[in-house]
Amino acid sequence: MNSFNLKDALLAKHAQHPVIIHFPIALFIISVAFDLLAIWRSNPAMAKAAYYNLLAAALTAPFAIASGLAAWQWQLEGAKLKGNLLLHLLFALAASGMIWLLCELRFRQRQSSQRTPGIFYIFLALAHGPVDRNCRASGRVCQRG
Repeated sequence: MNSFNLKDALLAKHAQHPVIIHFPIALFIISVAFDLLAIWRSNPAMAKAAYYNLLAAALTAPFAIASGLAAWQWQLEGAKLKGNLLLHLLFALAASGMIWLLCELRFRQRQSSQRTPGIFYIFLALAHGPVDRNCRASGRVCQRG
């Protein structure tokens, strides 16, 4: 494969996952930043931006997981998951679940027009763990394979 050929790079069987995975991670992190700015500045526009970034992260997470599963099937031909690759999958599922849970909490909070409950921020902090751990596990998977 010629690395400068765009068609070859985009249509490689494993190439989509490393591209797609950045969207839910970045959108989640930006959502947290907007939430913190909304609290600090008492700015409802920032809270709205945080909500839509979190929603976008939740909507893109299944595509990232699906592309990772496809890459596993294509590259490793469905070999048994073990080690860092298994950790990568488990943390990806945990992070995606936490992002969806946060999105549901935020959706209910917006429907009731209440202040953001403290439990939301506890879940927000807890969700950061699987997202961060998954990023670290993916680095080790990429370095070895």
